[in-house]
Amino acid sequence: MQSFETLSKQFAEKFDTRHFPEQPASLYEPNEYFLKLGGKRIRPVLCLMGNEMFDEIMPDAWHAATAIELFHNFTLIHDDIMDKAPLRRGKQTVHTKYNDSTALLAGDVMLVKAYEFLNKISTVQLHKVLLLFNKTAIEVCEGQQLDMDYELQDNVSMTDYLRMIELKTSVALAASLKIGALLGGGGERNQNLLYEFGRKLGIAFQVQDDYLDAFGDNAKTGKQVGGDILSNKKTFLLIHAMESGSHQKELKTLIKTNPSNKVEKVLNVYKDCKADEWALQLKNKYFDEALNHLEDIAVLSKRKEPLRELALFLVQRDF
Repeated sequence: MQSFETLSKQFAEKFDTRHFPEQPASLYEPNEYFLKLGGKRIRPVLCLMGNEMFDEIMPDAWHAATAIELFHNFTLIHDDIMDKAPLRRGKQTVHTKYNDSTALLAGDVMLVKAYEFLNKISTVQLHKVLLLFNKTAIEVCEGQQLDMDYELQDNVSMTDYLRMIELKTSVALAASLKIGALLGGGGERNQNLLYEFGRKLGIAFQVQDDYLDAFGDNAKTGKQVGGDILSNKKTFLLIHAMESGSHQKELKTLIKTNPSNKVEKVLNVYKDCKADEWALQLKNKYFDEALNHLEDIAVLSKRKEPLRELALFLVQRDF
């Protein structure tokens, strides 16, 4: 069994090539530019790891992994337009470097290219792969819409926020693993356990992300401390503090008035209602549930070890 790092290097070697024609350059160069920005490549590598848990990695898994990465980049191009984001991975976003219309078309053709790679899958499992891929694609879009809806709402419940995170983040990780398992010949029960492992890990990952934005070391995260607070973004921490009751009025005032010491004041509220301790407990809850699902998969323990190590890294990171 290979580690995430090893498979990530292998995937990069295969993926980091030209995927689009030369002409019209005004359409295809923006995509080539965006793909060269790189990224963590977590989703496609999870697909490969899901495959290798049950069999040697086969050509169909590489096709699926490539499709997953292209789809992910399609969502990023369009998300950047919606968020009016100037930078992605420290470089200009496609809509900033070119224009909104070009970015829309570039994202569209990126999505079509993803389906070209899915169409290369030769196995009899293609129908099941497509069903799961399409279901996940729809859920990711639903999650993005809910995220935008919640930005305009004063109150969002923990249940609603959790569902949004599942749709926007977790299901893509879960589906990547399950597609790999499906292509590797894993049984239906094992496929579903691996999906649940990915879903719970995705939630734990997001809790850690929210926590680091507020309480992380900006020298390690490379981000401004309290960036989510400054942009009034809904997070696990904010919703928990709101639902704790005693600080709701103060938080609403801070959100509306945006004082110069807003981050400091909100962080004090979080600490006062022990939102930092609560977030770490919540992260550990979902992480433990994820590991329990992984443990229940009926394969040799050593075949699960790379995923166990990756899960530990993702939820214990401080950057």
